[in-house]
Amino acid sequence: MADEATIQAELESRFPFLQGKVRVARARRLFAEVPYDRFPEVFDHVIRRMGFTMLCTITGLDLGTSLGAIYHMAQEKGCMLNLQTSVPKDRPVLRSVSAVFPAAEMYERELVDLLGFQVEQLPEGSRYPLPDNWPAGQHPLRKDWKPQGAAPGAPAEKESPNG
Repeated sequence: MADEATIQAELESRFPFLQGKVRVARARRLFAEVPYDRFPEVFDHVIRRMGFTMLCTITGLDLGTSLGAIYHMAQEKGCMLNLQTSVPKDRPVLRSVSAVFPAAEMYERELVDLLGFQVEQLPEGSRYPLPDNWPAGQHPLRKDWKPQGAAPGAPAEKESPNG
C-alpha cells in the first residue's frame, strides 16, 4: 500500500484542509471528502500533478439536506481516487468537468435528471436518461421523491402477480 500512503500524504500535505478527510479503503482505492469551494483546485491537482487522468464515472447521492457527487478517477497503473463533494439541496449547483473529460457530459446529465443538480457550463444537449416529456421538477433518485399524482406517504403500487 505504498502508493496509497504516498497519495494520501501528498493530498493532506498539499491541502491541509484534507487532513483526516482522505482514507485508504483497500489496496488501490482511496476516498477523499473535499469541500465544494475547494473542489476545483483539488480536482485540477490530482489530474495534472498526480496522474489521475481517467474519469470512470460520477455517482450522485441524496444525503438528506445536501446532494453529493463522487468523481471516480483512476491512474493508468490502476489506483482509484474517489473525490466526494456535496452542495446544499436547496442550491445544488456543480461546475461541469466536461471540458477536461468530455465523457462526463452524460454523467452530469444523469445528475441533472435524476437528482436535480444544476450543472454550470454543461454543453447544450438533450436530456438523459429521462425522456424529454418527463415532468419538470421530478427527480426520481431523491429520497423525498413521490411519483407525480401520488399522495404523500402513500404506499408504492405493487405489481400484479399476473402481469
